[in-house]
Amino acid sequence: MALVKGDGMEISMEIERKFLIPSLPETLEEYPVCLMEQAYLCRQPVLRVRREEHGEEKSFVLTYKSKGLLEREEYNLPLDEEAYQHLRAKADGRWITKRRYLIPEKDGLTIELDVFEGELTGLVMAEVEFPDRGTAEAYRAPEWFGKEVTYDPAYHNSNLSLL
Repeated sequence: MALVKGDGMEISMEIERKFLIPSLPETLEEYPVCLMEQAYLCRQPVLRVRREEHGEEKSFVLTYKSKGLLEREEYNLPLDEEAYQHLRAKADGRWITKRRYLIPEKDGLTIELDVFEGELTGLVMAEVEFPDRGTAEAYRAPEWFGKEVTYDPAYHNSNLSLL
């Protein structure tokens, strides 16, 4: 659940489960896709800058994430491109680029399927966000999902960005 403040900052509790995906769905081209580029200014706490491209439309955001695996606080602050470029220059580690496909799931949920590019080519993960912990714990993943990695911090993007 997200709360948007007057300055555009979005505050939410992120409750999500993550899974490795052994092979891509055959119908991937049917779903909306967003190209993402992100890097990390800090890993404890997590401070991330991200650029998203939806067709011709671009957006930029600075994100803070608290500690946690299944549940974490998340704050998103919109940036303009100049602020993004300024912060981008200060990031360390590997830049992560990925294509995120939004796939409708049962019970009004959405599968965020991330197909990584660059140095992480070959890695494919699915994330499903939930409105509450109970819904997350009751969720039964589709057959095409692989190993669950929710509780493995190695699969946090902030850790994947380490060289």
